[in-house]
Amino acid sequence: MRPSAAPPADPSVRDADDVASELGVDPAAGLSDAEAARRLAAEGPNELRSRPPVPFWRKALDQLRDPLVALLLVAVSISVAVWWIEGADGVPVDAVVIAAIVLLNAVLGLVQERKAEDAVAALRSMTEATSTVLRDGRRFTVRSAELVRGDVLVLAEGDAVGADARLLSATALRVQESSLTGESEAVLKDATALAAPAPLGDRFDMVYKGTAVAQGVGRAVVVATGMGTQMGTIAQLLDATEEEVTPLQREISHVSKVLGLTVIGIAVVVMVLAVLVNDVSSAADLVTVLLLGVSLAVAAVPEGLPAILSVVLAVGVQAMARRNAVVKKLHSAETLGSASVIASDKTGTLTKNEMTIQKVVTASGEVTLTGVGYRPDGEVRTGPDGAGGELTDEELVREVTMVLGGGSLANDAQLVERDGEWTVQGDPTEAAFLVAAHKLSGTVDRVAAFERRGEVPFTSERKLMSALVDPPGDGAWALVTKGAPDVLLTRCTDVQVGERTVPLDDERRAAALAAVERLSRQAYRTLGVAYRRVAEGTGAQGLEEHESDLVYLGVVGIIDPPRPEVTAAVAEAHGAGIRVMMITGDHPITATRIATDLGIVEPGARAVTGTHLDGLDAAGLRETTRTVSVYARVAPQNKLQIVDALQADGHVVAMTGDGVNDAPALKTADIGVAMGITGTEVTKESAKMILGDDNFATIVAAVRQGRIIFDNIKKFLRYLLSSNMGEVATVLLGVVLAGVIGLEGAAGSETVVVPLLATQILWINLVTDSGPALAMGVDPETDDVMARPPRGMHERIIDARMWTGVLSIGLVMGLATLLTIDIFLPGGTVEGTDSLTVARTAGFTTLVLAQLFNVLNSRSETTSAFHRMFVNRWLWGAIGLGVALQVAVVQVPFLQVAFGTASLDLAHWGVAVAMASSVLWFDELRKLVWRSRHRA
Repeated sequence: MRPSAAPPADPSVRDADDVASELGVDPAAGLSDAEAARRLAAEGPNELRSRPPVPFWRKALDQLRDPLVALLLVAVSISVAVWWIEGADGVPVDAVVIAAIVLLNAVLGLVQERKAEDAVAALRSMTEATSTVLRDGRRFTVRSAELVRGDVLVLAEGDAVGADARLLSATALRVQESSLTGESEAVLKDATALAAPAPLGDRFDMVYKGTAVAQGVGRAVVVATGMGTQMGTIAQLLDATEEEVTPLQREISHVSKVLGLTVIGIAVVVMVLAVLVNDVSSAADLVTVLLLGVSLAVAAVPEGLPAILSVVLAVGVQAMARRNAVVKKLHSAETLGSASVIASDKTGTLTKNEMTIQKVVTASGEVTLTGVGYRPDGEVRTGPDGAGGELTDEELVREVTMVLGGGSLANDAQLVERDGEWTVQGDPTEAAFLVAAHKLSGTVDRVAAFERRGEVPFTSERKLMSALVDPPGDGAWALVTKGAPDVLLTRCTDVQVGERTVPLDDERRAAALAAVERLSRQAYRTLGVAYRRVAEGTGAQGLEEHESDLVYLGVVGIIDPPRPEVTAAVAEAHGAGIRVMMITGDHPITATRIATDLGIVEPGARAVTGTHLDGLDAAGLRETTRTVSVYARVAPQNKLQIVDALQADGHVVAMTGDGVNDAPALKTADIGVAMGITGTEVTKESAKMILGDDNFATIVAAVRQGRIIFDNIKKFLRYLLSSNMGEVATVLLGVVLAGVIGLEGAAGSETVVVPLLATQILWINLVTDSGPALAMGVDPETDDVMARPPRGMHERIIDARMWTGVLSIGLVMGLATLLTIDIFLPGGTVEGTDSLTVARTAGFTTLVLAQLFNVLNSRSETTSAFHRMFVNRWLWGAIGLGVALQVAVVQVPFLQVAFGTASLDLAHWGVAVAMASSVLWFDELRKLVWRSRHRA
């Protein structure tokens, strides 16, 4: 039988057998392998549709659309035109060099984008889901991507639901649907058809792709796969959400515009001045002037910037990946460093997602259990805070043993140890009893001696779960019940006190309820445990009738423990001026308690619920997000509201999420952070960063790395711009002051006299731009990046203070270079005896060495160059290489011919080094003055 072309009409209100018949499948045998393969080929894989891959040529073209790259291509065109006008003699060195850098930048961008894509793909493959299905009457485990409509799913505790399906049968089946609906409690499922259509969260006879089985077993027939699932519907909605441009992208675009205007202005001014100052009367002279303008344009544009930017971002991305933070786009790496708000989920990110029993209260007292998580290490100590010492009171030992033993018997979870790692299968709350039982000697052995005979599953209406157990030896059986303490106490008539049972009078009942209330105020989730004896051989049917006249044993306090490293991470974030917010679906009391314990808020802070947010207008919402940092019982639209309000206030928002319902908020946030372990595929696709360990501390570590990236970008920008301004100042002032420094008198046969030749300017760019700037881009922290607040949303990467430093350093470089030329030339302010070639070579060398000194200056805007001076071996390697190349271009004969240099003696070298070092001493003095004023 072939299925209909379309999915069954609302299968939740139809009989399960009718749905299976329409899909052409026998529920008892499932599809045949051949039929499943045919349907897979016809319908396609059970995957969410992703955007079509961008072709290689398009990716390569995108690398060339950067504004800075466009400026470089213009410079290449001008350089080739000048070379052609001059007769196309030799090789157009400047054009070749710039074109090579453009190509290098494109290759680096492509390679690093591919690396990021590979990292995400590797993470996805590590978490690929599988499903158990019936085919040809046998069970098989297949990739969830291979599921087809009509497949019969075999569901058990811990399974991920691979597709939307209509239940055929369900036994105590509870499904965790928080990733789809936001509901934190597992939903009890029932195969009975609904009487009328219901909202998604109330379709108890359906299971959905992306959810997980928390308890029980069941079978279901697949009714929708891929984009036809509820998850697929949400994925389609994401296309309407606009993505934000990162702060770094906005800033680099601004820098590009400023540089473009600067380049044009400087080139025009210099060419006009050169024509006015010199007697330009021939085409050759005009070409010389034009070449001078182009050379200055090349000098003014830091042509290594795009390549260096890609390398710095790539190195930062790799450093983050080593800390389990996979950044999908290079430009997103810096954005996290700009974050002023981290809005985090609670469960699994701030906490361990390992429910832990910390308190047990019985008739004879209270005990505290140490240890957290699923590792069964710890001990039982007396008193509310465990200060009473080791548990020795026999009555209390008996009562606590019965509470933990009873909770372990009325239980469907399993505690599993593999290679030293402890994990659970089933409901985490039930698993908490199994872990706690290991901490009290003899409890596990006592539980193991019982044999289970039947159960009454938990329902949200009853709020109870019972198990019928057969104790060792002959005698009566027992019905053990656990559930909501207030409900359980209404069914109890007695209470356990040591070995005895005594009537549960009003005083004892009030004391029990008071203990429950006290634990609830402390943000514990409470579960009560009780039991009664029943006749041996009692049948499993009708057990619910026996859930009365129970003996109350006590109550446990359960909490999802915070990750131990998160408190320090939150403190570090606060120290860095970053506000940490908790957004959770849990109860406000629980959320506030965890947030207080972690240091997110001060004691007494309030939590705001999603219902409260729904009642606020835009102004009220913005005011609330300014003052409240804990949000509980939130819906997906509330997360979007919070993100929008924070961004409207000028914040850069990092938002974490794991469920499908988080995806729109993650895409809207400046940095959407998806969970690599518990996150759904839709969430990972929407996010800009994926946490491999689902740990909040990893986010803060990534923030630090993001700030280091931003600092290093500022370092090499400061270096490149100030050094290039030094070249501009040298040529511009050299043309204007040619008569003052003796250039005019030493001109000889040269009609247009300039302090530096065009080839020398290009050489300076080759030697001093890329190498030192690249090394600076991987510089370790010079200043503590987490000791200052995040930069403002509209704060320029090159602000007024940096521009002042860039221009002042450039001016000092230019003056030092021209003064060196003046020292060696006859006829200037200082009388010299050398030729124009020697004097120009000395000035040329001074400018190169000054830029290498400037490398040390640029590592910090305020800290001395001598602080942590030798931590970056790459930087010193670049400086050493620059010095060696300059010695070669001055002393090697064939390079002298190519670059118009002459050999220098030790005296010339000494003067050049001394004049070049003025850049270092000037900046040290400037920094000292700034630090003195800052301290004052």
